[in-house]
Amino acid sequence: MQIHIIAIGDRMPAWVETGYAEYAKRLPRECRLVLHEIRAGRRTKGADLRRLVDEEGARQLDAIPQGARVVALDRTGNPLDTEDLANVLKKRLTGGEDLALLIGGPDGLAPACLERAHERWALSRLTLAHPVARVVLAEQLYRAWSIVAILPYHR
Repeated sequence: MQIHIIAIGDRMPAWVETGYAEYAKRLPRECRLVLHEIRAGRRTKGADLRRLVDEEGARQLDAIPQGARVVALDRTGNPLDTEDLANVLKKRLTGGEDLALLIGGPDGLAPACLERAHERWALSRLTLAHPVARVVLAEQLYRAWSIVAILPYHR
């Protein structure tokens, strides 16, 4: 199984790249994390934000691997705790179905992405900046895997 994180933003600060990479490298081959960075639209003073978000969403949808289960990460989604995520991960590992997790940009996910998703998850009730969401997601996926693998990371 592969977990594809399809995230808006392709020039992240070093702390985001370092944080994400730290947790991605800890995951084993059977639960590999693959990052697809999608170029964000240029937000100028007079930019049509709705059009930008729709264009970003189209690029995200194009990046979804065939046959993957699509999950939109949205603060209005189903709030999962770490044990819930571990159960989801265990089920997906058993079934072998890839996951595609969509992270929106500064203005959220496109409506087409929300419609395409099989389900929606909330990482938090708080609105997280999209770079922060990337790091939090990678850490939580590693933590969930450590529960499934019965490792001491999750205490």
